[in-house]
Amino acid sequence: MFKNYVKTAFRSLMKNKGFTAINILGLALGLCVCMLIVFYVIDEAGYDTYNTKAARIYRVNNDIKFGGKTSQYAVSPAPLAQTMLNDFPEVAGVVRFRGRGGNKVKKDGQNVQEDRMTYADSTTFNVFTLPMIQGDSKTALVEPRSVVINETIAKKYFNSTDVVGKTLMFNDTIPYKVTGVIKDIPRQSHFNFDFFLAMSGLDESKENAWLSNNFTTYLLLKDGADPQAIEAKFPAFVEKYVGGQLAPAVHMSYKDFEKDGNYFKLKLIALRDIHLRSNVQDEMGANGNIQFVYIFSAVAIFILLIACVNFMNLSTARSSNRAREVGVRKVLGSARSSLIAQFLSESVLVTFAATLIALAGAWLLLPVFNQMADKQLTFTLQTFVWLLPALLLVVVVIGCLAGSYPAFFLSAFQPVDVLKGKLSTGFKGSRLRSFLVVFQFGISIFLIIGTLVIYHQLNYIQSKDLGYNREQVLMVYNTDVLDKQARVFKEEIKRMPGVKNATLTGFTPTGGWRNNTTMFQSPTLDTKHAVSTGVWEIDEDYINTLGMKLKYGRNFSAEMKTDSSAVILNEAAVKILGYKNALDQELYMPTDNMAKHLKKLHVVGFIRDFNFSSLRENISPLAFLLNQNTGALSVSVKPASAATILAQIKEKWKTFSPNQQFNYSYMDDDFENAYRTEQRMGTISIALTSIAILIACLGLFGLAAYAAEQRTKEIGIRKVLGANVGIIVSMLSKDFIKLVFIAIVIASPFAWYLMHLWLKGFAYQDGIKWWVIALAGGSAVLIAFITISFQSIKAALANPVTSLKNE
Repeated sequence: MFKNYVKTAFRSLMKNKGFTAINILGLALGLCVCMLIVFYVIDEAGYDTYNTKAARIYRVNNDIKFGGKTSQYAVSPAPLAQTMLNDFPEVAGVVRFRGRGGNKVKKDGQNVQEDRMTYADSTTFNVFTLPMIQGDSKTALVEPRSVVINETIAKKYFNSTDVVGKTLMFNDTIPYKVTGVIKDIPRQSHFNFDFFLAMSGLDESKENAWLSNNFTTYLLLKDGADPQAIEAKFPAFVEKYVGGQLAPAVHMSYKDFEKDGNYFKLKLIALRDIHLRSNVQDEMGANGNIQFVYIFSAVAIFILLIACVNFMNLSTARSSNRAREVGVRKVLGSARSSLIAQFLSESVLVTFAATLIALAGAWLLLPVFNQMADKQLTFTLQTFVWLLPALLLVVVVIGCLAGSYPAFFLSAFQPVDVLKGKLSTGFKGSRLRSFLVVFQFGISIFLIIGTLVIYHQLNYIQSKDLGYNREQVLMVYNTDVLDKQARVFKEEIKRMPGVKNATLTGFTPTGGWRNNTTMFQSPTLDTKHAVSTGVWEIDEDYINTLGMKLKYGRNFSAEMKTDSSAVILNEAAVKILGYKNALDQELYMPTDNMAKHLKKLHVVGFIRDFNFSSLRENISPLAFLLNQNTGALSVSVKPASAATILAQIKEKWKTFSPNQQFNYSYMDDDFENAYRTEQRMGTISIALTSIAILIACLGLFGLAAYAAEQRTKEIGIRKVLGANVGIIVSMLSKDFIKLVFIAIVIASPFAWYLMHLWLKGFAYQDGIKWWVIALAGGSAVLIAFITISFQSIKAALANPVTSLKNE
């Protein structure tokens, strides 16, 4: 019986090749997209799951409000880890990481810059699953100046992984003994270091400084421990330790500190939530976004629904062609259950063919998708272990769901009505079919609006006046290796033809170096008159090189010795401090963690606000100090001289530091990299939107063909009576276009609302323009009209004699 169903289904499908091709192609596209998105979601959700104790590992985050500024950090005080281990019986283990930038590592007589380094506690390998290839994980990071490296680094520097006991030379002068080699950390990790340096060699890690936050702290909880119960103890814990050091520093109790609206809050975030649900300051890498997972998952489901809707629409639309078949079968004794099984067999067969094509398509498109999504997804044997059973389930479920309505609809025809020609046919004969067309194009319009809003926002960000000039600014890194020759190097670069100006500092608007402190208006450290601010050490050429604008006052001068205690504030800092005239005001900045020593500063100017962090955030307070910082050199060059200047600077670098790598980038590229995630989202959105529209148009194309076929005789009569092509096309198109307009009215408010919520993630946004809605709606109407017109014009141009000759 089953074999007969399949054979009959195959013959029926081959008899209607056009219908079959449209259904298979639509379903294949939908399934292919779903498959790719499933790979993406599984990859995103799989971060940090390689850790066998992942379910018990939590990071301690730190929320601080002080000096008019609220900040969220992934770092905490140095003594926090050990104190929590002592005070919380629920904690089984702790580990800290401390990032302090990279180091130069000697290889074949040349220094190679390595940035993926961190200081780590010796307990690292007890908490995280980082298998050792060589060495003892219990003792590997106990001794100062010991280092654990991964296998890639071992092969890079020693051409072997059997390197325990060998030495790596850092920064020409500091030897580190290799005490362990671990396997490369999986790509799906929120941190991915190549070097783990012993924390015991870092004096900062031993300080009892509760007011300084520089360490990433992880807790390994005991089995059954409740993280919420632990968090409930945090307020008293903070008051005891943080408040104990805060009180003598600011001369007030912690409760009074909180009454003024300030706070320190510790929070736990599960290890497996960090990648998708954490986006705070001092993250150890670029995290993902759970919103993108939800959005892409929803879009994939919608696209698959559109494909299923196509099947239902086309199957019911061609009911008139199969009505007599059903009538004859029923007269000959076929039960309704047999007819349902027959039509479901056809649906499953179509779905099976579409699934095979989708699998091949996903395999072919995976490299393209990887490039768009910045992934490294592959088909492996392990992939097929879960993919093939899942696809088999998909074939059955989607085949039955997509074919359920046509099966029950067609099998319900009464043979008497069918054979007497009383069956209502035609496009207007099904409200459900009209609803499904509206549903399809509603989703398509929603995706068009979303894509347009995303790209408009990205263009707004890229064209926004940031308050500084990032164009044609060359960044030369690691100039600190030049030591006292760094300023000489800068001056020689400035004299090159084509160079506008140059500044020597590691603090740049697009850089990663940041430093925060609190400045007070009085030496009594009154918290009501303070500002929590970033502090950047710059030279006298910084403001002019980056094209920043002073609002009042003057720039630093190297010739004025008093400028060593001068400060330039941005508008945000001046606003919080409440100055009407900031010039010549005095500020006091602690120079140690306990605020026992203060540096007196006088304000010589304040600068217009400029964006030095993500445009998702408002501009925060910032203070410039004149100081020697040789971390990087920023060179403003004339556009016509950019390539020549780069080559000249490389040659100059070789004369100053022949054994050091030359590392550089352009500031505008660094800025765009900060929004690479949104750009990828926009690219993927365009691709998904295009596929959704294509599938919807395939269905509309099929419906238009059947609508024209059902009205063949009507068209012939109208042409005989004098109707021209335009009238015929208008007649056949208006019903479909009306449904598209209904879709626009329904989908536009939903799209506007959801995209409005997305834009709230940006402190600087250009809103949703009216033309975005109009363009999306107009595009949908135009696409639908073009799709319909092909079949409408074909029907209108047909010879009426052909359609009327059998009457």
